[in-house]
Amino acid sequence: MKRLQMGFTALATAAGVVLAGLGTPAPAAAKDIVINMAAPDWLPTRFMQDEFNRTYKAKSGNNVKLVIDFIPWPSYYQRVAASLSSGEKKYQMLVTDSQWLGDFVEGGHYLKLNKYIDKDPELKAMLDDMHQVIKDTSSSYPYKSNNYYGFPQFPDNLVTYYRKDLFCNDRERDAFKAKYHKTLPCYYAEWQNVDWDTWGDIGEFFHRKKGDKLGDGVADDDFYGIAFQAGKGYDFSSMQINSLIWEAGGDIWDETSTKPAAGVVNSPIAVKALERYLDLLKWAPPVAKTGQMDIFVIQDLYMQGKVAAIVDWVGLAGPVIDPKVSKVADKSWFAQPPGWRKPDGSINRFMNIGGQPFVLTTWNSPEVVHEALEIVKWWLSKPVQINFVKHGGESGMLSVLQDPEYLTWAPWTRAFSDNYQWQKDIWHIPEFFPMLTQQQEQFDKAITGQISAKQALDAVAAFQDKLLKEDGRIK
Repeated sequence: MKRLQMGFTALATAAGVVLAGLGTPAPAAAKDIVINMAAPDWLPTRFMQDEFNRTYKAKSGNNVKLVIDFIPWPSYYQRVAASLSSGEKKYQMLVTDSQWLGDFVEGGHYLKLNKYIDKDPELKAMLDDMHQVIKDTSSSYPYKSNNYYGFPQFPDNLVTYYRKDLFCNDRERDAFKAKYHKTLPCYYAEWQNVDWDTWGDIGEFFHRKKGDKLGDGVADDDFYGIAFQAGKGYDFSSMQINSLIWEAGGDIWDETSTKPAAGVVNSPIAVKALERYLDLLKWAPPVAKTGQMDIFVIQDLYMQGKVAAIVDWVGLAGPVIDPKVSKVADKSWFAQPPGWRKPDGSINRFMNIGGQPFVLTTWNSPEVVHEALEIVKWWLSKPVQINFVKHGGESGMLSVLQDPEYLTWAPWTRAFSDNYQWQKDIWHIPEFFPMLTQQQEQFDKAITGQISAKQALDAVAAFQDKLLKEDGRIK
C-alpha cells in the first residue's frame, strides 16, 4: 500500500509539472486568499457578493474569498478616502465612482491595468467588448485617454419609472388630453416625445388629494405626479441638474480645457435650465423642498405608491418590481427620461452617466492582482452578466447589449440601452470633491428657497474659478 501511495504521489507531481509547463497554475497546496473590496451598499453589489459566494471557484486552485465592505452611498466617498489616505491598505479592490479616478490615481492608490491587459487575451477581449462610453467615462484617466484603471462592475443611467395603471388608464388619458391637448404617455414610443414641459404637466395632473379619484380608484393619501433627484448628499442634485443644463445647451466646466468656469457654469442658458428644474419641484412631494429628496427617497416614495412617475437610476429598479417590498411591482414600466425640446422639435436627452468600475489598489502582491483580475473576468463573463441583468443589474458589454434576447431580460433594458447615446460625465480631476461639495451646497440653497438659480450658479462659478486657478488648471 505504501508503494502504491508513493506511485500516486509521483504521478500527481509529474502532472503538476506538466500543467505548470503549459501555463496553468498548479500550486503545490491551495492558498487561502482574501480579497477585501469596498463597495456601495445596494442591489448591484449585494448581488455580486451572493453570486460570488454561490458560484465562484478560482481557476488557480486557491481558496479565494471575496469580502465586500458594504458602505452607504451618502458617506461612501468619505469612508473610502479616509481609508486610502490613512495608509491602512485595507482594500485590495474597490468599486469606485468615475469621478474619483483623478483623485485616487494621482494619489497613487489605483493600479494602472494596461500591462496586465496587454499580456492577457481575455482581458484584452473584454476591453474590446466594452461600450466606448464606459471606456471613456468609467475606465480611463485622464478622461477619454488610453490609460485604463477599471472594468465595469455596474454601468448605470437614468430612466423613467412610471405607473402603467395610471398612464394607460383611458379615463386619465382622456382627461389629460382635454386639459393639456397632449397625449398622456403610456407606451414607450409616447414617452420618447416627453419633454420637461410635459413632465411638468404630468406633475400637475397627477397631484391629487387624499380621496380624489385616481385611476380606477381613489388616492388613499396625498398623491404626487413626479419626483427626481433633489438631495444635498453626495452628488444627488448635481446628477439631475447637470442633465438639464446640458440639454438646454449649457455646460459645466470642461476639464479638458484651460478656460475659466465663469461665463460657462453661470451662463444665461445654465441659469434658465436651473430655474426650470426648480420650478418643476413644486409638483414633487414636499420632501423636495427640504433638500432630502435623494435617489433612495424617491425610490421609496414610488414603491409606496405615492408618486406617479420618477426619474431614477436603473440600479434602484430591481426592488421596484419585487412584490415583497414594492406596492407597485406589478404596475411599473420603464422609459427614457424627459428631455429638453429644441427649436427644430427634436428632444435633447444628455444625462450624467452613472455606474462604477472595479479598480485594484497599488499595494497588492502579484498573486492577489492575478486573483483579483480573475474575479473581474468571472464577473464580466457573458453568463454572469446576463444573470446580473435579469436580477436588477445592467451590463456595459456589447456582447450582452447586442444579444437578440437582451430586451427580454428586464423591463428597463430598452431604456437603458437607448440612453447610451446621451451620456456625459462630471469632472474626473483630483479637485472634483471640493467642487462637487460646494456645488451641492449652492444647489441646496436654491432648492430650499434661500437663493435664486442665478445666485447659486454665480457662486459655483466663482468658487470653481478660484480653486482651479490656484491649482493651475485654468489661466
